[in-house]
Amino acid sequence: MIKRDQIPAVLDHPVLDEGGKKIGEAKHVFLDDVTGAPEWVSVKTGMFGTSETFVPIREARVVDGHTEVPYSKSKVKDAPHVDVDGGGHLSEEEEHRLYDYYGMDWDASWSRANQPGEGGWAHGDGQGAAGAAGMAGAAGAEAPGRQDDAMTRSEERMRVGVERREAGRVRLRKYVVTEDEERTVPLRHEEVRVEREPITDDNRDAALSGPEISEAEHEVVLHEERPVVETEAVPVERVRLTAEEHTEQETVRGQVRKERIESSAEEAREDRGGMGPERP
Repeated sequence: MIKRDQIPAVLDHPVLDEGGKKIGEAKHVFLDDVTGAPEWVSVKTGMFGTSETFVPIREARVVDGHTEVPYSKSKVKDAPHVDVDGGGHLSEEEEHRLYDYYGMDWDASWSRANQPGEGGWAHGDGQGAAGAAGMAGAAGAEAPGRQDDAMTRSEERMRVGVERREAGRVRLRKYVVTEDEERTVPLRHEEVRVEREPITDDNRDAALSGPEISEAEHEVVLHEERPVVETEAVPVERVRLTAEEHTEQETVRGQVRKERIESSAEEAREDRGGMGPERP
């Protein structure tokens, strides 16, 4: 349990969940109006601390400059929204929603607040005595934006990063197609031709070598060439995929909030046309 003297060690220090993960920074501590003990702490969450959620600190503990609460980070971030600027107190309805969300016994707390001599529920302003926690200001918390009579001006910075993600996939696929090809080749063939020659002194002996009158046959075989097509598979090239990285310039636009500080004295000088303060 967090005690009142530990509040300065809680404010503006990290709040860790049950697993040791940082939830955010503690900004306000709310006290029980009856016991005066710390009841709730508001935690700034989100990337730039733009959200503020409530978490019970009855079972919290301060360890080495941070506060540990027995809840998960997601549990705290999803807690019901409560307006911390609502006068420094939680309304009965707001506190009841928080009790229900964190599984706390609302009836037991209400009964404790209404014990004789402990003070009852302050119905007039809608504040609960048991948990209508008042914001801890006297315990070391200063007004936001002020320190040592000086006002702090803050502004948001835009941070732009990059993330690597899958943009698509390319595959190599091999398949077979059939194409028609033409080749021209010379083909030879034989044709029969009848040659007749007269009897001369050179061929007379060959012509008279056989019988004078007879029947005979003589056969000549003719030949021709025909095209024969054969195929063979031969490697022709190697194909692979490689990824090339290209850098492109892209302009990212966002909105950031900046605080401006104006002085009423400066406004008065502007109204007088930029002249210095009037002398009596």
